[in-house]
Amino acid sequence: MAMETRTGVNRKKNPEIVRPRDLGGSKSSEPVLLRRELGEVLRAYRQRQGRTLREVSSDARVSLGYLSEVERGQKEASSELLLSICQALNVPLGHVLRLVADRIDLSEGRVPPSFRVPDTVQEALAEAGVN
Repeated sequence: MAMETRTGVNRKKNPEIVRPRDLGGSKSSEPVLLRRELGEVLRAYRQRQGRTLREVSSDARVSLGYLSEVERGQKEASSELLLSICQALNVPLGHVLRLVADRIDLSEGRVPPSFRVPDTVQEALAEAGVN
C-alpha cells in the first residue's frame, strides 16, 4: 500500500468498493468531472423523490432545459443556481457537496472520510473482549 505524500492518504485498490465508474458512470479513460458527479447526485435525489424535471425546475426557478443539462453534466451550475436546486429538492447543499466529494474520492481510488472506521473502534472492541 503506497502512501500519497500530498494528502497522506493510503491508496489501496479494494475490489469490494463500488466506484461510480463501476456503476456505468464515466469510462475509465475519461477524467472525473465535478459537473458530471454533481449532476448524477442531483438526478438521483430528484428521482428518489419521484419528481419530474418540470416540477423541480419550476420550484428552483430555472429553465427545464438548463436543469436537464446540469443533471447530465453538460453545464456548470453557479453556486446560486445549485443552492436554488438544492432548496427545490429540500436537500442541504452541504450534503450534496459531501456526496459529490465522496464519489470523486472513490473514483480516484481513495476511501472517503465518511467510509473510514475510526482507530478507536479496534480499541473499544479489544476492551469489550471482541476479536
